[in-house]
Amino acid sequence: MSAQAGLAAWHAYMTGGGDPQALKELLAADAVFHSPVVHTPQEGRDKVFAYLHAASHVLGGQSFRYLREIADGDQAMLEFASELDGIQINGVDIIRWDDEGKIKDFKVMVRPLKAINKVWEKMAAMLAAQAG
Repeated sequence: MSAQAGLAAWHAYMTGGGDPQALKELLAADAVFHSPVVHTPQEGRDKVFAYLHAASHVLGGQSFRYLREIADGDQAMLEFASELDGIQINGVDIIRWDDEGKIKDFKVMVRPLKAINKVWEKMAAMLAAQAG
């Protein structure tokens, strides 16, 4: 799978209801996730899966949309907008794929501060629920 195919698969995941198996298949074994609220990078498929799966449910849904996309070779930046509890969220996903088209590195940046705080609150609850 190429990076372009990986990008298409990411879009399909985000618009297709967040199928967990589809997400797992998109991630490289040594994937790394950079959170807008957690200082240390989260390393490994399982951790990256937990964060991206939670984020797709917290930020995804009716109000989520990608506004623009810049793709070059094995990387892309996707600007998104969403709304949580009446708070407008604007952010950027920065994604890099490996040679097999699997997500190798995923960084999320969010603004404004009010949005970061709301994302942190909702993500903490979702991750805790996923952990059981």
